[in-house]
Amino acid sequence: MPEPALLDPAFDGDNDLTNMRREIDEIPDAAERLVTGFAAEAARIGAVLRDRNPPIVATVARGSSDHAATFLKYAIELTSGRPVASLGPSIASVYRAPLMLDNALCLSISQSGRSPDIVAMQDAARAGGALAVSLTNVSGSPLALGSDHAVDIRAGAEIGVAATKTFVNSIVAGLMILSAWSGDKPLMAALERLPEQLAQAVDLDWSMLAPDLEAEPSLFILGRGPAFAIAHEAALKFKETCNQHAEAYSAAEVLHGPVSMVGAGFPVLGLAVRDAAEGALVETADHLARSGAAVHVTSKQVADARKLDFVDTGHALTDALALIVPFYGFVEKLARDRGLDPDQPVRLKKVTETV
Repeated sequence: MPEPALLDPAFDGDNDLTNMRREIDEIPDAAERLVTGFAAEAARIGAVLRDRNPPIVATVARGSSDHAATFLKYAIELTSGRPVASLGPSIASVYRAPLMLDNALCLSISQSGRSPDIVAMQDAARAGGALAVSLTNVSGSPLALGSDHAVDIRAGAEIGVAATKTFVNSIVAGLMILSAWSGDKPLMAALERLPEQLAQAVDLDWSMLAPDLEAEPSLFILGRGPAFAIAHEAALKFKETCNQHAEAYSAAEVLHGPVSMVGAGFPVLGLAVRDAAEGALVETADHLARSGAAVHVTSKQVADARKLDFVDTGHALTDALALIVPFYGFVEKLARDRGLDPDQPVRLKKVTETV
């Protein structure tokens, strides 16, 4: 196994910033740029979707972009009642199987827009009758050029290997389209408030998690609904940057089998949101805490688990999205504290072009 990249001994954490840290700090500005600059286009796409009235939505993505797609799956199903399915890109790129997607919406997400399998799956969805909307950070990419409506997520250049601001802006773009499509005024208002609230989230300090991670080989991250997608994104970033295992679970499933791994001191992070699932997640978290696990939860309702600070955005969907921002900051600092370089994860590169 290759050794993880270590920070340059000359790196001064007080005066120098990693690319990842810079890009975390840019999240509020990137979101503001999107909310301001994309509003008119989102309204146009929303009008097209109202006229078309797709009965189902299919998503195409990998990695962090697939976590964004999972977030939007929950948002679309909760807001519009339409079922959302994730399409395996290999169905088109490897197996070349046709799909029947007449009148569906195909939502493709890729930071670079260059992965051949994502492009192939979008092409196949269009051939099967779907309307293709792509979310990318590169306006002239193959994915953007091959879609019916190409959305530039306006995150700006992202140099860090670990996607941060592009993940957030992919979700914000999708939520803007959804709010315009469904006419959801509370969601529209929440998105207008979001950039300022993301700035608050950047300043949150989750370093209290760190001591519980030193003696254990793994971390469980729990969520429900949209926060389940955030749990998957958090687990991926923890593995990428800190060279330590993490696993995301639904708080409804962790007690069905994975709990057998949770002994005394085992670290668990519960990503609770101010929605209908908060009570059940808190109940699970407190149960694990009473069993001796080291449990931290973003809720004021916990009795036995430890409370983590969070930003209450006033809307369940933006509440969930804001949770990833302090986690990004936490893992970037934890990696540096361990002498690791979060800008150079083992075996990873910025753009992965899979087939």
